[in-house]
Amino acid sequence: MHTVRSLLLMLVMGLAGPLHADYQSQVLAENIDHPWSMVQIGERQGLVATRAGQLMTLDLDSGETEPVTGGPATYVESQGGYFDLTLHPQFSVNQRVYLALADGGPEANGTAIYMGTLRDRAIEGMQRIFRVSPNKDTPAHYGGKLAWTPEGDLLLTTGDGFEYREQAQNLQGQLGKVLRMTENGEPAPGNPFAESGDPYIYSFGHRNPQGLAVDPVTQSIWMHEHGPRGGDELNLISMGANYGWPATSFGINYSGARISPLTSYEGISPPALYFTPSIGPSHLLIYQGAMCPEWQGDLFISTLVDQDVKRIEVDGPTASLAESLFSEFNARIRAVTTDDQGAIYLLTDDVAGAIIKISRPIASGID
Repeated sequence: MHTVRSLLLMLVMGLAGPLHADYQSQVLAENIDHPWSMVQIGERQGLVATRAGQLMTLDLDSGETEPVTGGPATYVESQGGYFDLTLHPQFSVNQRVYLALADGGPEANGTAIYMGTLRDRAIEGMQRIFRVSPNKDTPAHYGGKLAWTPEGDLLLTTGDGFEYREQAQNLQGQLGKVLRMTENGEPAPGNPFAESGDPYIYSFGHRNPQGLAVDPVTQSIWMHEHGPRGGDELNLISMGANYGWPATSFGINYSGARISPLTSYEGISPPALYFTPSIGPSHLLIYQGAMCPEWQGDLFISTLVDQDVKRIEVDGPTASLAESLFSEFNARIRAVTTDDQGAIYLLTDDVAGAIIKISRPIASGID
């Protein structure tokens, strides 16, 4: 069992807002090798996936962890490993777990989705239901984030493979896209390029999208992606839309050279919000919880460069940065998630990574 250390978390709400001392933080679990994803699977239990290909349960109160067997092999190199977990919409009935990961090896790898059934501390019948095409030979820019639409279709983000940026505009391939499929990995009916291009493509022109979430109230699909040097984007995803990469960008190449002279162009959907310099966005949460009602519907973006969580307020298609939270932990935050009570969990990206729980009494109010 991991030792639980209680800390007082002091948050400043806005640049001149009141100081709130009613938040508490716990280092719920620690010394976990790069925890990259977590979902709640029971009343007080989570399922955690690590970059290196480990699965474990986590007691959401005590922090105790137990290994889960049955996970598939993954290509662990650079940005490769286990990316994201999601549960089937009818998980309480069928216990199906979906896992996005780096599949293959150095010469031929790609983002894949595996599906299995959780039984106690084992995943049974784990099988690959989808793999991105074409293969690539770079261990970077996988995308690999999952989300469900209200209709029960599964969304997957894919990156451009780093050295294959032009593929993001290629409608015959799946790199640099948001893909939409059925629960079994087949193309979802009604995808926009089923006749003229790849039948899985939902949107295109993406660089390395590492955050994806569907608003359960508005049904809006939000996604964020890494820019090069600068130009990280938050996008409101529409079916069939082109988001520009690499034809348009607010960032520059790592060498300092311009990637494109254009930041906008006719027919290209602009970002709802962009960040220059880069913040290193790593995960996206749409907050829906009783613990912090003032944050209902806000977007939370965890960051690797700024080492904090950006709270974003949205109004229809527009988005604005409200504040930056949780920088006091001085850690690369790989993921931000929540439980059914509204507590927030931060997963820190380190060989001795931690899972930090942010909570307060549900009855507590805001003065």
